[in-house]
Amino acid sequence: MSHIPVGISSCLLGQSVRHDGGHKHSRFCTGVLAEHFSFQPLCPELEAGLGAPRPTIHIRDIDGDLRLVESKGSADHTDAMRNWIKQRIPDIDQLRGYILMAKSPSCGMERIKVHNAEGRVIHREGRGLFAEALIQAYPLMPVEEEGRLNDSHLCENFIERVFAYDDWMNLVESGLTPSALVDFHTRHKFQLMAHCNQTHQQLGRMIANLKSAPIGEIGNEYIALFMAAMRKHIRRGAHANVMQHMMGFLRQALSASDRQMMTEQIDAYRREEVPLIVPMTLLMMAQRRAPADYLSRQEYLSPYPEQLGLRNKV
Repeated sequence: MSHIPVGISSCLLGQSVRHDGGHKHSRFCTGVLAEHFSFQPLCPELEAGLGAPRPTIHIRDIDGDLRLVESKGSADHTDAMRNWIKQRIPDIDQLRGYILMAKSPSCGMERIKVHNAEGRVIHREGRGLFAEALIQAYPLMPVEEEGRLNDSHLCENFIERVFAYDDWMNLVESGLTPSALVDFHTRHKFQLMAHCNQTHQQLGRMIANLKSAPIGEIGNEYIALFMAAMRKHIRRGAHANVMQHMMGFLRQALSASDRQMMTEQIDAYRREEVPLIVPMTLLMMAQRRAPADYLSRQEYLSPYPEQLGLRNKV
């Protein structure tokens, strides 16, 4: 399997591009995710011409205009940053996700300090200039901050979205057709059920009525709703419900004792006594004994490489 192209702040790869001439090397990114992602590094501040090392900069709200200004001085780098962003943003369209550096006035995704014209903090609800442009230009692309990947639930959600978005982008590049859209929906049906059953039902009705509009329009509406649903975190009860639903496709492979054991392990997972991998392994073993074609096509069984171990935590 070829690696998936994912953007990343250069400092997270160990490149000495920060304002102090240092870096913020993420061993999780370079040691774990790099096994599956082909990282495309960017440092907006360095590439916009600010140099490294460089004076510290922050965001100032000046008459409603967010400006990138040196914190100890009045040098304004906003125009240089915006010009660089305008030139660089179109090149990012081939990426399937992006990992940003937190707290950066250019790359921070959330909780960035915003100062007034005199340099006093007025709120902490800002977003870096590059991060804002990235999210505005590519609203469907999975974007996350490196620090938040330390949270196992946020990490799993981001990685699952990257693989799903990659699947969609490959479909679009091959040519979106009604049959291709039906196949995509079929593959991701149980994932949708787990993330948001209401959206799953809504998209199911859309798929059943593909002649209502041009396929391009339907595809755009479909993927917007799909990626919004994928951002929702899966609750244990939703996982349990999907696994019980899957058991219905495995009647021939399950004896009465098998069904009892599987039900017990699903209930144990619901009670937070075992990790998701335990009941999922039982389901996959039953699927291998007597393969159900419909289940074999489901991305839910393996939404990302097993080596990542994201379903191993209780």
